[in-house]
Amino acid sequence: MICMVTFFSVITFAQNLVPVRKCGTMNVLERLKTEDPALEVKMEKMERELQKYLTSNQISRDAQAVVTIPVVVHVVYNTSTQNISDAQIQSQIKILNDDFRRLNADKVNTPSAFSSVAADCQINFCLASKDPSGNATTGITRTSTSTTSFYDDDKVKSSSTGGKTGWSSSSYLNIWVCNLGGGLLGYAQFPGGSSSTDGVVIGHKYFGNTGTATAPFNKGRTTTHEVGHWLNLYHIWGDAYCGNDNVSDTPTQQADNYGCPSYPHKTCGNTSSGDMFMNYMDYTDDACMNMFSTGQSSRMNAAINNYRSGLLTSTGCGTGTTTTCNVPSGLTSSSITSSSATLAWSSTGAVSYSIQYRKTSTTTWTSTTSTSTSKSISGLSASTQYEFQVKSVCTSSSSAFSSSAYFTTTAATSGSCSDVYEPNESLSAAKSISTSTSYYPYICSATDVDWFKFSNTSTYKNIKVTLSYLPYDYDLYLYNSSGTLLKKSENGGTTSEKVIYNYAPVGTYYIKVVGYNGAYSTSTKYKMIAYRSSSAYSSRTAEDSNPFDNNLENFSDLKVYPNPANEKITTNFFFEQETQLHAKIMDVTGREVINTTINTIQGDNYVEFSLFNLVNGVYSIHLFNKDEKVTRKFVVIK
Repeated sequence: MICMVTFFSVITFAQNLVPVRKCGTMNVLERLKTEDPALEVKMEKMERELQKYLTSNQISRDAQAVVTIPVVVHVVYNTSTQNISDAQIQSQIKILNDDFRRLNADKVNTPSAFSSVAADCQINFCLASKDPSGNATTGITRTSTSTTSFYDDDKVKSSSTGGKTGWSSSSYLNIWVCNLGGGLLGYAQFPGGSSSTDGVVIGHKYFGNTGTATAPFNKGRTTTHEVGHWLNLYHIWGDAYCGNDNVSDTPTQQADNYGCPSYPHKTCGNTSSGDMFMNYMDYTDDACMNMFSTGQSSRMNAAINNYRSGLLTSTGCGTGTTTTCNVPSGLTSSSITSSSATLAWSSTGAVSYSIQYRKTSTTTWTSTTSTSTSKSISGLSASTQYEFQVKSVCTSSSSAFSSSAYFTTTAATSGSCSDVYEPNESLSAAKSISTSTSYYPYICSATDVDWFKFSNTSTYKNIKVTLSYLPYDYDLYLYNSSGTLLKKSENGGTTSEKVIYNYAPVGTYYIKVVGYNGAYSTSTKYKMIAYRSSSAYSSRTAEDSNPFDNNLENFSDLKVYPNPANEKITTNFFFEQETQLHAKIMDVTGREVINTTINTIQGDNYVEFSLFNLVNGVYSIHLFNKDEKVTRKFVVIK
């Protein structure tokens, strides 16, 4: 069996909006098999070899030598919030050690029926203290990226695609921490894949137990789960209906568990003790997980000895050569405008540089980083003096910040861009727009403000407005005809903006778009769409609340029923325009069993699918076009 992406087993969970664990390891494995057709045969051979090794090496857990795995954490960030602290990283290393050595305080919650097989896996982890070149290191790299979200396509693992190239995977466990999109918490690569992408990727909101860690995945168990995959463990339910995870002491269970079920939770005839839902390889909340089994421990140690043996002789936790990290000098500024500037300094040979800047009249610094000796900054105020400092970040240490240098932004000037919507500088001058239509205006100057207007109807009362493709930090506001502010979205940086106003009174509504702190671009347009719907819009996003959806500009609340199903399922969704969608139904192996197209209407759509030829099992339905995708899981029981 192999690791698969699994969604809710029953649709009512989705209706209750319970956030769930989402692992992308199966998607990665299937992609790697597509890219390398020989991989599947290779992994089947590896599994046979591993089972043979386990049979011939039945040694006591207490007799096993403790293995220490050097870890390098690559923090790849687009915002300062994503640039997680050393303390958050260190908290995750401690959690890995506690979980894999069964030193976790919540081990007392393991039911007595499973306590006899709960294992100290004899595996430790350390933040690397020596890098591949033999230099001293903190075991942490930090990379600023223009990529706002990464997915399970491994782009975060290469400097050429906006991420960070990993260290030698034969000697280190590479963990990339970034902003993961698509509802992913994390993903891993099984033994046998390419060494250049080998390792684990974790969303920064699910790493460690402090800082940005977010409930209910704020106890570091996402990393424990994904490292389990990296050491050749499958999901405990075997990624199939009552499947097999190739471990003898984990009870067979029907499917993935979510939240924190009440014990005992009995499925698939495991009437004596029920599901081992507290196992790290299930999908329960972090607070519900507390154990690996003896069989899983044996399997992971076998994987280390057979497929990751370089870890046994790695010197990554040894003592490296320490070099001096010099303070930068020669600070200069150039290309100064009313809202931006380019900062530069002399090289010290550092790995990267940390920059902080502020208005000279304030005490709060804005921080950023650079891997070169210059950095362009934007979103500045016109006719304002700024102060900036730079420090070196070396392999094993950082310097102090340099002494300050200063520059003053120029006065705001009228923009030179041509915008067909101008003049629209006020509510009274707002330009009329159509709903469900993309508009591409400019913010032409530091003083430019764009106003637009549209109306809803008694049928389509609910309102949503989105801003995307932002060149700088733009903000979004929604007003009624009296000029009263109803909703606003003020995300930082180039993060997209969205406002939702459900059950709005029938009338005319006004949109205001403005650059934060005078931000503007005379060369790059932003994208704006106003929507109206008969169904209320959800304020959740695909990334942090809805585990099914990737992009949902037009889809609204896809429902699949009955679930479990027998002869047919019905899909019900609201779509805001007439178009053609593709529909696929896939089994747990990723094989297509139904492939068709749907012509939508504007409004509520109901589409039935016959399940006559499908056998019992777990399936997923995918509706998508070139821009958007939505997925639901359902079970067939006949």
